[in-house]
Amino acid sequence: MTEAAEEPRSRRLRITFVAALGMLWIAAAAIACAAGPSVLHVNAYATDVAHAYDAPSRVHALGTDGLGRDELARLLQGGRITLSVGIVAALVSMFIGTVYGAVSGYYGAWLDTLLMRVVDVLLSIPTLFLLLLLAAMFHGSLLALMLVIGATSWLGPARLVRGEVLTLKERLFVEAARSIGAANSRIIFRHVVPNAAGTIVTTTTFMIASAMLAETALSYLGIGVRAPTPSWGNLLSSAQSDIFAGAWWLIGPPGLAILLSVCAFNFVGDWLREST
Repeated sequence: MTEAAEEPRSRRLRITFVAALGMLWIAAAAIACAAGPSVLHVNAYATDVAHAYDAPSRVHALGTDGLGRDELARLLQGGRITLSVGIVAALVSMFIGTVYGAVSGYYGAWLDTLLMRVVDVLLSIPTLFLLLLLAAMFHGSLLALMLVIGATSWLGPARLVRGEVLTLKERLFVEAARSIGAANSRIIFRHVVPNAAGTIVTTTTFMIASAMLAETALSYLGIGVRAPTPSWGNLLSSAQSDIFAGAWWLIGPPGLAILLSVCAFNFVGDWLREST
């Protein structure tokens, strides 16, 4: 086998290996965050000022914060919040983007032009400032935070789905559905959209990573998840000030959890994109 033929194969193997690592981390993080607080039998909200800023030990594997709360328990509890926000916000974003893009691409003509101009106008608005504004308006509600992140990140998915639908609507199975009198709504959501599932699933994976970063940024700035409820974002923000108290061990775990989780979802997304 020639070197030219070896390269694509080795590349596929490398992507698959990295994706497997990403899947392993996602599964481990999800299981740990879901079951960890119950297994540890430690209340993430229980304070013990007498043991504030204890260094990592057998009793507190990751140490304690300024109120004596167990950092490992808060990290796992915060992981529940951050992962939940990422997944729900991504699903909201993909639902809006899929419906919007599918309708735009399928009907085409003036409707497609109008809907895409709306997308262009919204894309001209800095997403970060819009996200900060909406998050500040609904500050304190976890559900609102999920919806806000999802409602401000559907524009990219809408364009991707539209492009896929523009290609799929010319296929023979769509013509066959039209010939037997199937309604447009049925053709779109029973025939076209399912055939774009590869693009939708791949984009959803990337959107989870983006939504997690958005939640982290908002919580870090103090307008996301509100204390004392932990999330990886506000744990990182608190740890930054705890460094001045000498608790250097508090900043590593949430930062590393965010980094590895976002990378894992992106690795899996890259693999799905190459596979579809």
